[in-house]
Amino acid sequence: MACRITFVLFPGFQQLDLAGPMAVFEVARLARPGSYDWRLVASAPPAAHSSAGVAWPVQGLPRQLGSADLVMVIGGDGVDAACADTRLIRWLQRAGGSGARIASICSGSLVLAAAGLLDERTATTHWSRERQFATDYPAVRLQPDRIYVREPPVRGRLPEVWTSAGMTAGIDLCLALLAHDHGEDLAREAARQLVVERRRPGGQSQFSPLLELQRPEGRFAALLDEVRRDLRPDHGVEALAARACMSPRHFARSFRAETGATPAEVVERLRVEAARAALEGGAASVQRVALDCGFGNTERMRRAFVRRLGRPPAAFRRG
Repeated sequence: MACRITFVLFPGFQQLDLAGPMAVFEVARLARPGSYDWRLVASAPPAAHSSAGVAWPVQGLPRQLGSADLVMVIGGDGVDAACADTRLIRWLQRAGGSGARIASICSGSLVLAAAGLLDERTATTHWSRERQFATDYPAVRLQPDRIYVREPPVRGRLPEVWTSAGMTAGIDLCLALLAHDHGEDLAREAARQLVVERRRPGGQSQFSPLLELQRPEGRFAALLDEVRRDLRPDHGVEALAARACMSPRHFARSFRAETGATPAEVVERLRVEAARAALEGGAASVQRVALDCGFGNTERMRRAFVRRLGRPPAAFRRG
């Protein structure tokens, strides 16, 4: 029987969050007729306007929850208003107890969190929503560097929940769902048809260049600019604290409160981003890059690349 998907939209949803997943299931249905079927719903039919201003026809939230095998909440700029839509939140709470699988694309995970469906469970979201997510929903075990996360069901208590990071990460999540439902061969075939990677390497850190740390009004902006200009010296907590005229403990605590990361994590990310740019720009020597970016040796750089990007430095050498 077909897996019946209910795509949940709201005013200001992101079209790519819907189109990408729908394309995966469309390709799967063409390759294996009858495998998937879907409908679009929202709490205010008959249309939901995307953030691009395009009106998509939708049905109302179905009363019969047994009519859905997979409920997928789409993300987008309108997600904050959607989190305050009590009708939608109550419906999702009922859907969570209906036996259907629950999923979200991009910032749609905030709506699941608002419904309490992610409490004490692991999830991910778009990297730009990481700080908001951690502040508003601290009961969720957020893993912001993951492309997607699957939480298995807890029999009789909690539904199976899938969450994805950014817009195109919704395609990664749906390919994984496809492999889970119909096997790896069909998932690989769908990926080939869409001309995407079946398993994308690395995590979100390769896409989020610490934009929040580049704000000119940030307390540590000037210090981080110094680090970027010369990544070779010692940029440990004690050295950074001395330059900020703070005690190491107070500096570490204040830095994490503002940036959401430890000084060591931020310095490593800056070094990895600089090294990656040098390698992709055609740097002749991996050893030179490791020294210039403050890693000290190629092995330390390799471990940092695998940790942050999921691939070794050699994978980024320009061919």
